[in-house]
Amino acid sequence: MRYRTLLFIAPGLAVLLSSAACGDEQTNGNSAGKPSGATSVQPSGAPADRLTVNVRASKEAPAKSWTLTCEKPGGDHPKAAQACAALAKAKDPFKPVREGQMCTKIYGGPAVATVKGTWQGKQIDAMFTREDGCQLHRWTQVAPLFGNVPKVR
Repeated sequence: MRYRTLLFIAPGLAVLLSSAACGDEQTNGNSAGKPSGATSVQPSGAPADRLTVNVRASKEAPAKSWTLTCEKPGGDHPKAAQACAALAKAKDPFKPVREGQMCTKIYGGPAVATVKGTWQGKQIDAMFTREDGCQLHRWTQVAPLFGNVPKVR
């Protein structure tokens, strides 16, 4: 009896686990044979990457603001090189959490950040929080972008 149960459960479990890992290449348009980190050449008239980062200790707190450029790390960002490296390493650093995504109830604090500008030729207007596990993971991926988060007073 145990052998028969194992015979039915094992293939179903294998399909379930393998399908959970699938789909990432299709959602961003890359095929499995093409590397997802492919570089593209921007036209010479394309605007340079420039981001404005605003970080608040809470929604009511005053914001700290920085500018960041990454072709050559610069701007007035306190950790420009680390921020640019984190952005380059992240797969899609400004992609919001998918609507209806199941997230853990892990609260990371009241800090809020907004990022506006141009990144890799695309207009960016993103908001980051640490209100649940999904948002916290997204924040952590590019944490150097937010410098030293101000303390809540």
